Amino acid sequence: MSNEVLEAQREVIGEFSMFDDWMDRYQYLIDLGRRLPEFPAELRTDEHRIRGCQSQVWFVPEKKGERLEFRAVSDAAIVSGLIALLLRIYSGRKPEEILATEPAFVEELGLEQHLSPTRSTGLHSMLDAIRRFARESEVQAR
Repeated sequence: MSNEVLEAQREVIGEFSMFDDWMDRYQYLIDLGRRLPEFPAELRTDEHRIRGCQSQVWFVPEKKGERLEFRAVSDAAIVSGLIALLLRIYSGRKPEEILATEPAFVEELGLEQHLSPTRSTGLHSMLDAIRRFARESEVQAR
């Protein structure tokens, strides 16, 4: 059985391996963040805000059939890039694939070592929100 989450992680790791230094990787993250789809102002509410992020992050999960869709945005450039990575890896995937696949890309890319502690905490808060919604969706499907 193919695992789309695992494949997406491999693609992201491959793209980042093209950059030798972290300044280039940061710039790539910023560029990815600039390409996030438009996020409606009416969804930038406290209800959709992710706690644990120093910057403002709004996150809206949605179940569409068997798959989960995620929309998110931040007011910070690098965090927007991290959101773009997460959406690429997890949005449009099945809950069981999300839950069965560890977020190995975080370690593979060296994000823990190169992000500030507050950005790292924010990344984990976003990952937790994605995995929590996947678990809730799986429970509801039973």
